[in-house]
Amino acid sequence: MSNALTIKALSKIYANDFHALKGIDLSIKEGDFFALLGSNGAGKTTIIGIVCGLLEKTAGSISVLGLNQDNSAYEVKRLIGLMPQEFNFNPFEPIEEILINQAGYHGIARTHAKIYAEILLKRMELWDKRLDMAKSLSGGMKRRLMLARALIHKPKILILDEPSAGVDVEIRRSMWAFLRELNKEGVTIILTTHYLEEAESLCRNIAIVDNGKVIEQTSMKRLLSKVSQQTLILESGEKLPQIPVKLDFSVTQLDDYSLEVVLESTTSITQALQILGEHGINIDHVRSAQNRLETLFLNLTSGK
Repeated sequence: MSNALTIKALSKIYANDFHALKGIDLSIKEGDFFALLGSNGAGKTTIIGIVCGLLEKTAGSISVLGLNQDNSAYEVKRLIGLMPQEFNFNPFEPIEEILINQAGYHGIARTHAKIYAEILLKRMELWDKRLDMAKSLSGGMKRRLMLARALIHKPKILILDEPSAGVDVEIRRSMWAFLRELNKEGVTIILTTHYLEEAESLCRNIAIVDNGKVIEQTSMKRLLSKVSQQTLILESGEKLPQIPVKLDFSVTQLDDYSLEVVLESTTSITQALQILGEHGINIDHVRSAQNRLETLFLNLTSGK
């Protein structure tokens, strides 16, 4: 499988001698769902800006689906769809026109753009509002409009900068389902997010950027395997009996119906539930008390 994006020795130095990027090396396979994570100021947005042609690099090279960005800038832009974090459309323009005009920037005829705009707006559940001014949309609808605009020219690579910032859980989940569908259709997706649950749920591979450098690039599965413990909340539909004093794992009773357990990597959830069941403790629901990726992220970026 070829690379959708290859970045080599990428650096960015601003006029005030601030080194935003310090020799970034990054490779993302075609068809991947990739998380690019880092704290504010780590360099994520600078990387995205340079890849999308919005910022000039100081040094290094970028290849998009085999095309060198320096030699094929226009073709590279056609291959990428960007959904930025900030709303940057004309609030006094009808949402259908926003999509059609965006397609025009990529040389797509209005008749073709209108057909695909209808398809996208229906998929985003915005078709009934196609003639409304963008300023009248709710925050969640504006996010969906931004996503539709990023897709109007049918890019091969979709870059999402904090796509679900400020939207409620229901809209976030529906957006996740749509993004999974897009990825299955072959679109390479690169995601930056502060919702680490989002990255863990959606992405197969990950890079963590800190202080202008990539400090980790691996598969999500391999990264999460580094967590030595996991903390879970176990809930029962009936009042819990007395908890045994000695078990193979730590158990804290939170109330009459729920427990907090801490499992080492050597004990699976299935084993823990079986042991509890042998003591007459029947569990109906299991949920994570902490995000495993968040734990790793904090450890890596704090230099631990």
